[in-house]
Amino acid sequence: MDEQRRLQELYEYKILDTPPEKELDELAQIASAICDTPISLLTFIDKNRQWFKAEMGMGFKETSREDSFCRHTLHHPTEVLVVEDPLHDERFRENPLVLGGTHIRFYAGAPLVTPSGHVLGTLCILDNKPRRITESQKKALQLLAKKAIDYLEIRKLVVAQGTAIGSNAERLKKLTDCVPGAIYQFEMNPQGKFSFPFISKGVQDIHPSLSPEKLMAHPDLIFTVIHPEDITFVRQSIHETFSNPQLWQSEFRVMGESGKTLWISASSQPEKKEDGTVVWHGIFRDVTDKKEYTQVLEQILFDILHVMRRPVANMLGLTSAILENNMEGTTLQEYMGHLKKVSEEMDTFLKKLNQDYSAIQAKSKGPA
Repeated sequence: MDEQRRLQELYEYKILDTPPEKELDELAQIASAICDTPISLLTFIDKNRQWFKAEMGMGFKETSREDSFCRHTLHHPTEVLVVEDPLHDERFRENPLVLGGTHIRFYAGAPLVTPSGHVLGTLCILDNKPRRITESQKKALQLLAKKAIDYLEIRKLVVAQGTAIGSNAERLKKLTDCVPGAIYQFEMNPQGKFSFPFISKGVQDIHPSLSPEKLMAHPDLIFTVIHPEDITFVRQSIHETFSNPQLWQSEFRVMGESGKTLWISASSQPEKKEDGTVVWHGIFRDVTDKKEYTQVLEQILFDILHVMRRPVANMLGLTSAILENNMEGTTLQEYMGHLKKVSEEMDTFLKKLNQDYSAIQAKSKGPA
């Protein structure tokens, strides 16, 4: 691994020391939900530190690189690093995060691997007690890490294209027309009049009836395609960020011409001009697949927590009865038959669960 090239690529993403972003926070939360851990992080390994872009349950934003668990993934881009108990691992037993107040007793991290093969950091989960995770949970962490990199790639394009707006508008337009989703500038003056000085061709992917030309001429058309139940809160959130300019993030539904409802994620950074006009620079993205993906994961988690409870309880009851009553002969065979039936029931359920997981994994990868 060429560390200088890795650091150069990390800095090209312009991600360090930026505010939290909902999409990445949600990936960390999903990781904790799947593995039932109190702590989850999206980390980036800088020259001398480890910085957390997304953080749930840790309580601080960075550590030294030397104390980082995640640095051990830099040379292993295809592997999930699992430390079941750092007190029994010579690499970590003297680590301040283990011996100090953080009290880390478990770690699992999936590397964030760029298209060029460099590891920028990890999507990781931690716990305050030793534990293990399944192969399916490891695979889920890798899948979520890939989703994080996909998001960073789009974000990198947006940042790069935003820099070019002032110097080469035509070049920017050609680039933004190729970006998934729609990049836009949205303006509103103190009297409430709004406009789209710029919006990319990708808006037609959000709704075929819209086009850059139509929206620049009639900006109110954007509200005609938003789901009626979502229009009020979208307008309200715009006015709130007009009064208090800060990162605007919103998810709302759009009614497609075919009758299908799409979920759209909008994110932009508002900028207030001297005359009181506010300009939002941002992107619209279709996140319908992500919503469906999250719903399937939630269903899988529900099934694991609830459907498996009964057969596991039955197996525990049967094995306890066998051990406590010292069974043998016909009675033992009868109980073993019950155990076999419960085991087959669990096996059938787990096969179905694996099929469901494989289906969403294939969908997330998309066509070859």
